[in-house]
Amino acid sequence: MMTRYPLLTGLLTAATLGVGASILMMATSASAATEWDMPTPYGDRTFHTVNIREFADNVAERTDGELSITVHSNGSLIAHPEIKNSVRRGIVPIGELIMSRLANENPIFEVDSVPYLATNYEDAQALWEASREVIAEELAEQQLRLLFAVPWPPQGIYTQKPVETIDDLRNLNMRAYNTASERLAQLAGAVPTQVEVPDIPTAFSTGRVDAMVTSPATGADTQAWDYLSHFNHAQLWIPKNMVIVSERAFSQLDEATQQAVLDAAQEAEKRGWEMSRQETEEALQTLRDNGIEVSEPTPELAGALQEIGDTMTEEWGQNAGEQGMRILEAYRQTRQ
Repeated sequence: MMTRYPLLTGLLTAATLGVGASILMMATSASAATEWDMPTPYGDRTFHTVNIREFADNVAERTDGELSITVHSNGSLIAHPEIKNSVRRGIVPIGELIMSRLANENPIFEVDSVPYLATNYEDAQALWEASREVIAEELAEQQLRLLFAVPWPPQGIYTQKPVETIDDLRNLNMRAYNTASERLAQLAGAVPTQVEVPDIPTAFSTGRVDAMVTSPATGADTQAWDYLSHFNHAQLWIPKNMVIVSERAFSQLDEATQQAVLDAAQEAEKRGWEMSRQETEEALQTLRDNGIEVSEPTPELAGALQEIGDTMTEEWGQNAGEQGMRILEAYRQTRQ
């Protein structure tokens, strides 16, 4: 049957197609929002996790929801040892890990865990600025982008009895979380034992470990007063967590979204360093308030730990090679 109004029919058809195209464009736009899953190793009370959640919120706000980052804390999505390779392999686009965990790949990643190389926040900041470019270059070769890094409070020694000399650590099972803490335990005559943060209370209560080197923050977060009694604020080193992103995932973002991520990362790093400083004082007080005896190293213990630090600094310099020399040179220039 012939159409009596071919012009009207044509207009209606065009209008229908136009509406359909608009609906399709709206649906495509709505589905264009990118969602990233982000594994982190630490619990929700840890200031690193708090900072990262603020980072994720900041990214969502800056991109009007075009990039949404879901934070999976406490190793709930991917265990700490697997986070870096999971990002590299594209299983997840972004993740957080403690930088020194990669020391077995390259010693430069544990520059912040060499005892007494940097023991206060000013020196730690200078060391980070001296090492950032070298570390970013090393990650870039693996198609990973360094977004930001935030330090833990200075590392001290937790035990179930006072530690006044290095001999008080001899033969103790000491919790280790990187090669530096393993080496420190060995040089102190202790037995290094790998234990992740969520497992610390159980490890102490079952006798798997008798001591650990970690921050006041970790002790407060894991309620150390339930399983030990002493903390020696030795300020051995100030390690950092870093946030990395797959270069492939990052490159798939449009330019404006990329810049939003970089801006949020810069803000998170600045905020995180301030949080770390505040956390140190608050965590030390929390330990005291809950019955932990907080002490400073005796002269004898300090001397022995300094000798261990000198040994480990020399070993690190030899192992880190040319990259290590670049870092140390740049660091020493900032301290002149």
